[in-house]
Amino acid sequence: MKYIHLLLWLFTSISYSQSLTIDKTAFLGTKRLDKSFLEKLIYSKSGVVLDSIQLNNDVQILNRLNGVSKAEFSVIKKAGNLVDINFIISENITLIPNASVWTTDEIGSYRIGIYESNFLGKNNGIGGFYQYNGFHSYGLNFRSPQFFSPKYGIEINLQKLISKEPVYFSNQAANYQYTNSSAEMIGNYRINIKNEIRVGIAFLNEKYNYLDGATSSSIPQFLAIDKKLLKLEYRFDNVTYDYYLAKGFRSNLYTQLVISENEFQDKFVIGWNDFLFYKRVGKSGNWASRLRLGLSTNNESPFAPFSVDNNVNLRGVGYIIDRGTGSVVFNTEFRKTLFEKKWFVLQGNAFVDSGTWRLPGGDFSDFVAAKNIRIYPGLGLRFIHKSIFNAVFRFDYGYGITENASKGFVFGIGQYF
Repeated sequence: MKYIHLLLWLFTSISYSQSLTIDKTAFLGTKRLDKSFLEKLIYSKSGVVLDSIQLNNDVQILNRLNGVSKAEFSVIKKAGNLVDINFIISENITLIPNASVWTTDEIGSYRIGIYESNFLGKNNGIGGFYQYNGFHSYGLNFRSPQFFSPKYGIEINLQKLISKEPVYFSNQAANYQYTNSSAEMIGNYRINIKNEIRVGIAFLNEKYNYLDGATSSSIPQFLAIDKKLLKLEYRFDNVTYDYYLAKGFRSNLYTQLVISENEFQDKFVIGWNDFLFYKRVGKSGNWASRLRLGLSTNNESPFAPFSVDNNVNLRGVGYIIDRGTGSVVFNTEFRKTLFEKKWFVLQGNAFVDSGTWRLPGGDFSDFVAAKNIRIYPGLGLRFIHKSIFNAVFRFDYGYGITENASKGFVFGIGQYF
């Protein structure tokens, strides 16, 4: 629809040989979204000369809001050189309770929580969770990307996470109770529609308590570390959305300086970049790929920062089966709509996840060593609600084809990448 209106506008502009000026803008279809907030975000305002490129950018800005399922526009010609702009918006349901259940080491585990992604109608996120996996964990989050102005925002995270985690050393493994208590504050600055910078600081306390498995005189059975984490992120986003379908390119760079005074985890730097590419294939196909490149200070420590894990990089590999100080991961998948009816979509998915790691204290040749390379093809399904924010329920089955590989199901909310 928007392209028809653009053609009409171009024809009218040529006919009148003069610029068109916006008289009024209106937001149609909004219920919970704050219209004054939307007005501050867009650039096509009353009194401004109509610009087709900027108008498309405004629609892209609106489509990226948590409370917007889909945004379009229409241009209405008025007397003289005046036009009205109507932004037609379909809103998302954004107050979402969530629950997940899984089994680890024969322990029934679950997480319950609730999150509002459009608090006060201004794209604010607020919520929390409680988790039980043999231990009690919880977290609280507040996020407001436009808290101070359309360009400046803030995010605050408080959490205490406890889990059973494997630690690897000398071809042996031990299980530790890992406790991470943290408080984090992040500020964001949106340079323009495609570029954003985020700067943050976090204070963490990490504890490792030995549970079972191998032991070594050189590896402590209890370890407590106080850390300060400074982070700088740069995001380039040129992805456009049509409900659940995406096209374009996005790059997310994450860099962190972790300051601690401990012989097992001294001060170190870590950085990684996610390159993401989305392409529409036909009317209902979507090809998506992610390349992740990461390096950290190459300390020879069993507590290395990069992990090989089901929920992070390789579907089917298992829960934290290895760690490293460098990572190269490539995920690619083809998503195909199998059924669509009004608000509901059933999407099929065929994927290949692959990756390799640098071992703690190792060198770059580790990346090409056969024992470190893992490849996991698989199939999955997506159950999607088009009008509930991030309501993508995914079920994937990955099957390893490299040496000593595993296989298994992975469940989650939201697309894998």
